[in-house]
This record gives sequence, C-alpha cells and structure tokens, in this order.
Amino acid sequence: MAEPAPRSRAIRILFFAEAVTLAHVARPVTLAQALDPQEFEVHLAHHPRYRELLGTLSLIEHDMRSISPAQFLGALAAGKPVYDLPTLSAYVEEDLQLITRVQPDIIVGDFRLSLAVSAELAAVPYISLSNAYWSPYSRQDYTVPELPLTRALGVTLGQWLFSLGRPLAFALHCLPMHRLRRQYGLPSLGFDLRRVYTHADCTLYADIPELFDMQQLPSHHRFIGPVVWSPRDPRPDWWQHFPRDLPVVYVTLGSSGNARLLPELIAALGELNVTALVSTAGKPLPERVPENVYMAPYLPGEEAAKMASLVICNGGSPGAHQALAQGVPVIGVANNLDQYLNMAAIAKAGAGRVVRAGTCNSRELVAAISAMLPDASCRDAARRLAARLAAYNARDRFTSAVRDCCDTLELGK
Repeated sequence: MAEPAPRSRAIRILFFAEAVTLAHVARPVTLAQALDPQEFEVHLAHHPRYRELLGTLSLIEHDMRSISPAQFLGALAAGKPVYDLPTLSAYVEEDLQLITRVQPDIIVGDFRLSLAVSAELAAVPYISLSNAYWSPYSRQDYTVPELPLTRALGVTLGQWLFSLGRPLAFALHCLPMHRLRRQYGLPSLGFDLRRVYTHADCTLYADIPELFDMQQLPSHHRFIGPVVWSPRDPRPDWWQHFPRDLPVVYVTLGSSGNARLLPELIAALGELNVTALVSTAGKPLPERVPENVYMAPYLPGEEAAKMASLVICNGGSPGAHQALAQGVPVIGVANNLDQYLNMAAIAKAGAGRVVRAGTCNSRELVAAISAMLPDASCRDAARRLAARLAAYNARDRFTSAVRDCCDTLELGK
C-alpha cells in the first residue's frame, strides 16, 4: 500500500452504521478499526443494540437511532420500502445534528440511506459501503425472494410476475427518497432503486469483481473486497472438545436469518454422518438437539469456517464470504433479495447452492448437504475464489480509497 501524503492534521471521519442487521454494523466497524489513529480521527455513530458483540473499539462512539431489525425484516418480507418518508426525514435531522457536532472531513455510511441527503446538505464528502449486486452497473437476473406473492401463488408464477413487475416495484421503493430530496430542494435520484442504494461521492463494494458482470463502472465506484468479521464472544465450553473425525458443517443464519428454519436444519443435520457447529445469532437455543449438533448463540465464524467442509448460511455476504475466504463451499438458505442476489453470483461460479427459505424442509436440506459434501468441483471452485479473495485486502483498499478522497479534496493540508 502506498505511503500517505504528508498532512498537517489528522483527518476526521464519521462512520454511520445502520443497525438493522449486525452486518451493517460489523462492516464499518471493521474498516474504521483498520485506519491509522495517527492519520485519522475516527468517530462511529450507531445504535447500541449490537455493542456487546463488537469488543473494545479504539474510536469515538456516538449513539444514533436506527429502526429495529424486526421492522427492517418485516418490510422486506412484505415487499414494502424499508424506510418511509417520516423515518428518513427524522434520520436526516439526526444526521445533521451529528455532523454539526463532530465536524467531519469525510462521512462513511453503511446502508444509512438518509446520508444521500444529509451529507449533501452539509457539503461533506460521502463514501458509501455497499455490495456489487446493488450496483446500477451490474448486469444480472433477479430471483423472486420470499414475498406474499410467492406464498400466495407459488414460486413459478411468482417469478413470472416478479420479473414483469420488478422495475415498477423498484420505482415504488424509490418514492420515499424522491420525496425526501424534493423536501430539501435536491434533485431526484430517479426511480432505479440501485442508484438510491449506492448514491455517494464514492461507492465502495465489499465484493470481488470476478463474481459480477459489471458494465462501464465509473472511477468513483470501486471494489475493496469482502470485509470478514467475527463477534467478540467467548467460545462455548465444548469448543475444544467436539469430535473432528467426521466432516464438519458450520451453520450460521446470521441476524437476518429465518428463525423458523433452525428446527428444520437441526433435524437435517441429525440425520447425517457429520459434526455440526451451529450459531443461532442470539436466537434461543433449543432444549434438545441431536448428539452430533453443537450449538451456541455466537461462534468465531472465521475459525469455524476454516474447520468446515461445508458452510450453511442465510446466503448474505457475511456468512458466504467467511466460507469462501477459507475455500469452503456454501449453501445459502435465502429469504430476501440481497441473499438471492449474493448467492446467485456464488452459484454461478460453481462454489455454492441456493435453497429457498420459504419452501425448504429437512428432507430438501438433507439432499442438498449430501450432494454438496462430496462435490469436488464445488470445492475446487471455492478454492479458486478464496485465492481471488486473498488478493483483495479490504482494510488496505478502504484506507487507500479514503486517502485518495483526501488527496483529491486536499484535506488536512
């Protein structure tokens, strides 16, 4: 990584972590912690709901309101916009108060959509953290997620209707942002939801380009690579003693996973000749589990993935990237559109398989696990992706992007 340009003072950066899922907090925290404190004065605004999992942080923290994970996941399940206009308006006012108090040189946000207005109003450069499947420059197909549509009509007809109506659905999801920007006298971002989700002075994708078909990506959109993170939680008592003579399957549904699936997964794993390590992401542990299943609220995901022959997750980027970073194939039990888009890219590369959360049962899960464990081509594809992931050090690439932004604007000189 290139040496930083000399500066007369530290650059003040304010991170906004939207705590609708743990991933949207862990990602900015990981990148914030990577910045040199001699070069940057780092502030983090976040809701405290995930604070205990973050461990000791060498930065300045600020409380911030976020809608609850239940509200977020409920909106996704209903196919509604995640934020309505009153919520976005309240966010903008809170953003502006924080910006006035901290006086940052640069703002970094992870799914804090209101920053598309508040950073612009405050005239502070804004860096957005996102995933490449939401890029307006990514060409891809869209699998219908679990919606009232699929529950009422089935997947086949639901997919046909979703493909037909998706542009209109995306446009309707843009309406709150369109009205918000008009409320503050700013031009519309249009009615492509991907532009609303990635609008910033600089957009950084926590992915690798090899997984996506990008078209004419502009210079202010960059890939930094996956941001892999594990919670600072004590290891369970059984961690040093579970049997390792059988294939290890690591299961993590994440904070946005469907809790209904846990009994189905446990039943499936109990039928197989494997050792299963299961993280419930804070969800209650069942009273009885098969002898080959070892459970805890949280596990050191990177270590668990390294020991595993297969990882089962909700299909989102945090769990999938933990697996691929270790060269381990992944089954994504997908529920929302993010998870389907992420797993579509991995499945296309041959390193994973998608199972629909809305229709799966223990029998289907047994079949998927049994097919994936001996699949040498899947393992080979995962190892190839691991080599590409290793070439993308997200922490270094993020630091370089921030420095480039500082140099362009001559900040700190």
